[in-house]
Amino acid sequence: MQCALFLQTMITDSGKDNDFLPVQMKRRKPWKKVLYEDQGVPDNYVDKSFLDEMRKNLNTRTYQFWSVVSESGAVSQQLSSVCVFVAAFVYMDFGYLSPSLLFVASSLLTLAGYILFDLLDGGALRSESNRTRMDDIRICVVVLGSVYVLSPVLKTLTDTISTDTIYAMTTFMLGMNLLLYDYGTRAAIVSRSASLNASIFASVCLASRLPSSWHVFGTVTFAMQLFALFPSLRRQLKMQLPSSHVVLTWTLVLIAVAMLWPLSQLFALLLALVHLAVTFLCPFWLIKLQRFKNNIHGPWDEAVIEE
Repeated sequence: MQCALFLQTMITDSGKDNDFLPVQMKRRKPWKKVLYEDQGVPDNYVDKSFLDEMRKNLNTRTYQFWSVVSESGAVSQQLSSVCVFVAAFVYMDFGYLSPSLLFVASSLLTLAGYILFDLLDGGALRSESNRTRMDDIRICVVVLGSVYVLSPVLKTLTDTISTDTIYAMTTFMLGMNLLLYDYGTRAAIVSRSASLNASIFASVCLASRLPSSWHVFGTVTFAMQLFALFPSLRRQLKMQLPSSHVVLTWTLVLIAVAMLWPLSQLFALLLALVHLAVTFLCPFWLIKLQRFKNNIHGPWDEAVIEE
């Protein structure tokens, strides 16, 4: 907006200077925005027709409230996943949940998710990477074996670090996971690999505070399933079955709130309020702010090379 006012002022001032030009100069052919041709005017001359090419809000996307509400489900799903992981750690730390039960339940759900993903994808992803189901099984065995072998090392990895520092690092890393996660937008800050690494680092930090190596194995495995594999299934479901996106969102929200409720009713209520704000309040705010959008485009823009 300030740029447009500045250009208008320049043109007005330039128009005043034009009143003192000779009559024959005023009657010359229309001014053209070129530097290689002598038009009988100073180099800093700006014609009144300069702003004729100005356009406002080109390629502006108009959002609809319910479509934004649906898209906000990606944020709610990832936030719920983080809360489920933290709640599972607290349950194991208090002795309410055994690592064996967590490993078996998460593995069965992962197997069901793999079958569902394969049915939705039709094997296209495996064909692109020249993989077979046997290759997937081999990779799974190698990863699980590696985590199991490294569990005693991970258990003692942070013995010299205080628990408060571990919790602070975990909070920071889970926050980075939420910040860098791919919610479906094209932004420079988005990085799937960095988001995944942050979540795995957080899981290692938390797992090192659990009683045994088996707890570490179950926690790290659960984190890999939740933060590495589950997002791929969610994206595939959203692409192939759009109606399932809303159902999955509210299912995860309810699971997260239900897991937090026995631990802290206050945090469970706060999580529910955050989900309501992300789902309804933020989209409503975005829709209301659309009318204030005022981008100007014109000959002063940088050239865009189109292939």
